[in-house]
Amino acid sequence: MRSLNILALGALLGLGAGMPAEASSSNWYNSEGGKVRLVTSGKPDEQGQIHGVLDIALKPGWKTYWRDPGDAGVPPQLDISASTNIADARLSFPPPRRHDDGYGKWAGYDRPVSLPVTFTLSAPGQPATIDADIFLGICETICIPVQTRLSVDPAADPDNATDTALVKTALATLPAPARSDFGIHVLPGDHETLVVEAYSPGDPNSVDFFVAGERDYMFGAPVRTERDGKIVFTVPILDRPSATPTDGGLYYTLTSAEGSVDGLLPFP
Repeated sequence: MRSLNILALGALLGLGAGMPAEASSSNWYNSEGGKVRLVTSGKPDEQGQIHGVLDIALKPGWKTYWRDPGDAGVPPQLDISASTNIADARLSFPPPRRHDDGYGKWAGYDRPVSLPVTFTLSAPGQPATIDADIFLGICETICIPVQTRLSVDPAADPDNATDTALVKTALATLPAPARSDFGIHVLPGDHETLVVEAYSPGDPNSVDFFVAGERDYMFGAPVRTERDGKIVFTVPILDRPSATPTDGGLYYTLTSAEGSVDGLLPFP
């Protein structure tokens, strides 16, 4: 499916940008499989951050990707370099579901989803406008890359209760931090596999594990087994950097009927 994405991208590059910034949310950008917009809560917080969401309204039967799409597509991407007084934008992701479309297994969403975004001001207290170049894949039987610019002037409508409520609701969908009774433990593996033991309250059959291939790592679909009554996921390492990074780690999300948690695991 990745080759289909590349072919489709060539036909879609240069699509028109969104309308100029006018409010705490952008206009909708319409595509074949749905529509997207940016929404913010308007006012920055005490840390000089503006909270928002990338709002993705999928049509029935269409899907989009988690932060790691496997080998099937592209994750949502956001470039704020054209913005004013915005130093950084960080996307967060609600817990995904695993899909198999016949071309490959991947993690993502098959219903409308709002991805929280945290915008950090370069100079707190100064005016800011957001001009974000958006790129994401929306898929039915094939994937269609969606590319547009969405613009927001948060100060134009700083007290919009509807937008603020949408952002608050989206933030509440994010996984909680991993804890002692709900998380993972990395087990010894080898150069070609990542092995983790997962623990969760509630029904063990509902547990699933997602790890993000970043920093030149690429992972296959996890294989679930049980060892001595414990849940173990073995994840093929399809590609890796020439040298193992020494800073940070890889994002993971663990889901179950009890909810979801996330965290960082050491680079394998």
